[in-house]
Amino acid sequence: MKEKIIICPRCKSKEIIKYGRRKIKSQYVQIYQCQQCGNFFSDRKMKYKTYRENVILNGISIYNLGYSLRETKTQLAKRFKTKVPLSTIQSWVKKYKDICRYSGLREEGRVLYSPENLIFSRYFEHKQVYRFQYHKAKLDMCIKSGDQRKLSLLKEYLEWVAQKRENCPGTNSRRLFPHHIFTQESKNPKQRASQTEIERFVVTKVPKNNLTNSLAEYGLKLARSNYERHDKVENFMLINDSVTVAAEVPVYLTNDDIKYFKKKGFQFNFNSNTPITGHIDLIQIRNGLIYILDYKPRARKEKPFEQLISYALALGSRTKLAIKDFKCAWFDEKDYFEFFPLHAVYRKRLREESVNS
Repeated sequence: MKEKIIICPRCKSKEIIKYGRRKIKSQYVQIYQCQQCGNFFSDRKMKYKTYRENVILNGISIYNLGYSLRETKTQLAKRFKTKVPLSTIQSWVKKYKDICRYSGLREEGRVLYSPENLIFSRYFEHKQVYRFQYHKAKLDMCIKSGDQRKLSLLKEYLEWVAQKRENCPGTNSRRLFPHHIFTQESKNPKQRASQTEIERFVVTKVPKNNLTNSLAEYGLKLARSNYERHDKVENFMLINDSVTVAAEVPVYLTNDDIKYFKKKGFQFNFNSNTPITGHIDLIQIRNGLIYILDYKPRARKEKPFEQLISYALALGSRTKLAIKDFKCAWFDEKDYFEFFPLHAVYRKRLREESVNS
């Protein structure tokens, strides 16, 4: 591990000494002094030093769920045993509105749903426990302003996943989401999308800079252990991001689905048995496309092409959406990479040649 280098924010000098710790409200922060200009400072990144970072970020999330400033204050007092002025909560929301952009849609969302009903959430025991969630207001707003047919098909799929047998009396079991295939024991680990191998075309990951990294960084600040990282990042983005609409979405790909794609001219082969199952970390709607995102703690060292391609084919097959409507990406708090899954499994020129021959 490299030793952290502290730099003076005023003169950029590295001649820094520790100058004790100071208690601010319920926490201690390290104070430094610059030997060049005499400046005193701490190494905390967030501007608001009076309150702990998890208090600030939870306050923003509670408010963006649709609770009033006063209700947010009450919930923070109960959860963290600290009193926060209404003006301070409002200043947090204003400060981070460029990253937590749902604040700009919050009022419209409040008209559509109450804070308690804004997000559908249900735990599934699919060998592991997954918290499936989708943001009702964002979906409705996207359908209203975008491609209604395309996004309505996505919403129908999410609602299908969410339904319970007891809420559908008389429904044929074949019409219910097949949760049982996610719990079946298999001798072949490659039936999981994360372990699947695919013979496909080569695609290149494209690095991008966007808000996803900053949102992931803030979400990680709420995790008390490595075990909580995925859940905290997903939940923070679902509540505060303006484009994230769902988290931990179960998908599956059958042999019939694969045959259908090949009949349409897709060029790929799975070295795996079916059904292939997995859970999409996050789904976003932006720029007219549906983004399939996977959080990877060391994104720069990862190449989850097969996993994400499997997700795209599975979600496309289940929703009846075209694969060209999807884009895939993986990320952490520092890096973000994306690609078009269609380019990995379909070449238009090859299809045209086969038709003409």
